[in-house]
Amino acid sequence: MNLRSMNTIRRDFTTFAFVGCVILIVIISLTEASYGATAQQIDSGVDIALRRFSSEVEGGRELLQKAKGVLVFPKVIKAGLGIGGEYGEGALRVSGQTVDYYATAAGSTGIQLGGQTKMVIICFMEEEALKRFRNSAAWKAGVDASAVAINFGAGTSVDTIANGDPVVGFIFGQAGLMFDANLEGGKLTKLKR
Repeated sequence: MNLRSMNTIRRDFTTFAFVGCVILIVIISLTEASYGATAQQIDSGVDIALRRFSSEVEGGRELLQKAKGVLVFPKVIKAGLGIGGEYGEGALRVSGQTVDYYATAAGSTGIQLGGQTKMVIICFMEEEALKRFRNSAAWKAGVDASAVAINFGAGTSVDTIANGDPVVGFIFGQAGLMFDANLEGGKLTKLKR
């Protein structure tokens, strides 16, 4: 096999991988858009996520009580093959009541293959940060607000770590809190329900 045919094979594979990823992202987006969760399904998932957070994270219950608002995405699906995308639906709770529903979506490039599911909880610790979020048409962590993804070891309370940050976030995987995860890149938009 000569160099020219190897380059052709490599180019064809790259094109195939790119087209496959685009198709995968479109399918995920259309499936979620067409068959998006109902308000009741989202609220049920949010309840489960908040119970898990309160029971698994030391100081979690107290942090949730201090927060002016809590945005919860109980299931964010990420998939990729060279180019990836993620999508999830969630609810914003203020004083324990759902006030709005949101979607999170992001795209990424790089070496990636496969999929994963994660849960995201974003706590608005200051009234002004919550107000800015609610008044925005589309909000992006890292652009519209500095959202700190909390990383900590066993035995550390979130109460002490989250002290002073206007917006703090937590990302859970199958095994619990994900360390070295980050919230930047996802765009949050309000859903019409």
